[in-house]
Amino acid sequence: QVRMVQSGGGSVQAGGSLTLSCEVSGYSYSKYKKYCMGWFRQAPGKEREGVAVIISDGTTDYADSVTGRFIISEDNAKRTLDLHMNSLKPEDTAMYYCAAGYPTGDRFLVRYEYTYWGQGTQVTVSS
Repeated sequence: QVRMVQSGGGSVQAGGSLTLSCEVSGYSYSKYKKYCMGWFRQAPGKEREGVAVIISDGTTDYADSVTGRFIISEDNAKRTLDLHMNSLKPEDTAMYYCAAGYPTGDRFLVRYEYTYWGQGTQVTVSS
């Protein structure tokens, strides 16, 4: 059984930093040729959107809105996935979710490529 347990998050003023962590268990990094792990967020009344992703070959991709501010990293030995968020803005306020999957296409910031999800953690940025 795959479990993804999130920690971190909270409230911060604009310009501040936060780190989200996700502990992964039961997930096989070698089950298929390629895996993907990512972070998504969902603000009230909006669709869940992809924020950052890391692929099995180490490639990363980011939403335009967070490029240059957020960094995704993974430690396969520790089975953790982190999202380091800097220069936070009020528009970054949302519920954040970690996710994992085995992609079949070449787009990774999309929900349908992810099978396993964390429980969500709130990030609130005040102006």
